[in-house]
Amino acid sequence: MAFTGVLLAPQLSQAQSRWGMGVFPVTSFLAYTSHFGTRTGPWGRLEPHYGLDIAAPLGSPIRNWWAGVVQSVINDGACGVGLVIRSGNYEHIYCHLAGRVAGGTYRSGPVALAPGQVLGTGQLIGHVGMSGRTTGPHLHWGMRHRGRWLDPALILRAMAAARNSQKVRSSAPKAPPATRVAVAR
Repeated sequence: MAFTGVLLAPQLSQAQSRWGMGVFPVTSFLAYTSHFGTRTGPWGRLEPHYGLDIAAPLGSPIRNWWAGVVQSVINDGACGVGLVIRSGNYEHIYCHLAGRVAGGTYRSGPVALAPGQVLGTGQLIGHVGMSGRTTGPHLHWGMRHRGRWLDPALILRAMAAARNSQKVRSSAPKAPPATRVAVAR
C-alpha cells in the first residue's frame, strides 16, 4: 500500500506488520463525515482538509491511536480543544474534543493530559465534542509523518490489512502430529 509517496517502500514494508497494533480512535463509530483532501467546507468554500472526520455520539470515548507522548494541547477557533501526540516520526492530531484546557492541561472526565505526558496505545485520551469550527459531534483525526500530511483512511486500511494477514497466518492449517512408531529393543 502506498502512502501517496510520503513513505518510502523499505519503511513501509518494515512497518506493515506493525500496523495491526494501531487502535481505531473512536469507540462509538457512526460514520465518516468528511474525507482527507480538498472538500467543500461547512460554509460552502473549497478548502484543504488535513484529516478524517469520524462522527460519534457526543461524549464518546476517544482512544490513542499509537503509544507516544503528548506534544501539545490545542485550544483555538478551528480545531477547538485538541491534542497532538507524537509517536516517533508520526504526529496524530485529535480535534473538536469535549472538555477544557486550563494552564496548558487538557481535562475531560477522568482524563488530564499535558505536554510531555507518555501515553499507551489505546489509552483513553478524551471524549467527542463540538469545540472549534464544527457543525456536529465528531473527531477530526489528522496524521503527519515527518511534517507531511497523510490520509488517515490509508492508515486505517493498512491497519485492517495487517490484522487480516495476521488472522490468515494464525489460522493456517497446522501440520498433523508425527506418527509415533513403537520401537522394540
